[in-house]
Amino acid sequence: MPPFIKAVRVLASPLLAAALLAGCADYVVRRETVSQNGGDAIASNRATQMVDPWSRASADNTIAYNGEKMQTAVERYRKNKVIQPRGLGATTSGNSSSPDPAANAAPSSSTPAAPVK
Repeated sequence: MPPFIKAVRVLASPLLAAALLAGCADYVVRRETVSQNGGDAIASNRATQMVDPWSRASADNTIAYNGEKMQTAVERYRKNKVIQPRGLGATTSGNSSSPDPAANAAPSSSTPAAPVK
């Protein structure tokens, strides 16, 4: 037998064994626990039998918003007349054609957009 074929057999047999055993890796990793640490049957039962998994704060639907501003923004989007954003800082790196940094500043308003609780 030529030495080349012998070398191929010697190198191929461990590679074949590794490829066959690689399929077992997923089986070893799978566990029916909340975490990989195991021994947490009580935590698993609590999570399984939980009535409402959402926090109480998620039921708060009083979100402060300005409906008129939202409506005009949606209309501008529909008509494809979106206002491009301007830079907000003191630098002129934003999308503005004015070299004046004061022109890039955000408009200030003394009244909030909506009442905040």
